[in-house]
Amino acid sequence: MCIYAQNLLNLVNKKMNSSTHTRKSRIIIRRMENKDIPEIVELQKIAFPYMAAEGVYWRPDQLESHLKIFPEGQFVAEYNGKIVGSCSSLIIQLKSEYEPHTWKDACGDSFFKNHNPSGDSLYGADVSAHPDYRRLGVATKLYDARKTLAIELNLRRIIAGARLFNYCEHAQEFSPLEYVQMVKRHKIKEPVLSFQIRNGFKFIKILPNYMKDPRSLNNATFIEWKNPHFVEK
Repeated sequence: MCIYAQNLLNLVNKKMNSSTHTRKSRIIIRRMENKDIPEIVELQKIAFPYMAAEGVYWRPDQLESHLKIFPEGQFVAEYNGKIVGSCSSLIIQLKSEYEPHTWKDACGDSFFKNHNPSGDSLYGADVSAHPDYRRLGVATKLYDARKTLAIELNLRRIIAGARLFNYCEHAQEFSPLEYVQMVKRHKIKEPVLSFQIRNGFKFIKILPNYMKDPRSLNNATFIEWKNPHFVEK
């Protein structure tokens, strides 16, 4: 490649990187408000089409309940005034460190009835990002907001049951645990778990029958992020 062409390529890459950075900087994370609820419901359907087809997405009365019970744990991501991401969280206390549970066990049947202000764990009930904006770091910024909240509230950790989005394509060949092991060895592409590991979460174990999810075949991974600033009370 001639010097002129190489310099031109470098200039294009620089502009592309600059443009991406500028667009990322336009993502604003803020607390969820009641006025956001209609947009979040529609976002859920776009972000999770397979689950939406099964009727699994937030309803307005559920989001209203989250805001009444634990407003500090509900966030949205905005881009140029449009909601392109959201996350819902509550505080819980498991009976044992890594107690097997379902999504309903942890979240109290969608209304966050299990929220326990005296608990030690921030539970990630949901993260959604609009597919057209995922390359802007929407989910990472929402995860960072959760981590900041956990530190501010001096919670010991963040935990969640996370989807195995591509497991349905490999279920004939691998058990859920074998699938995770292949993902960790970079033998299989799994967007959800790989993203969580990049964001500092540790895989603990498989949670079978976690929730109705045709992509994960109802399985989930128990994931954990430990607060490095936690102070024992």
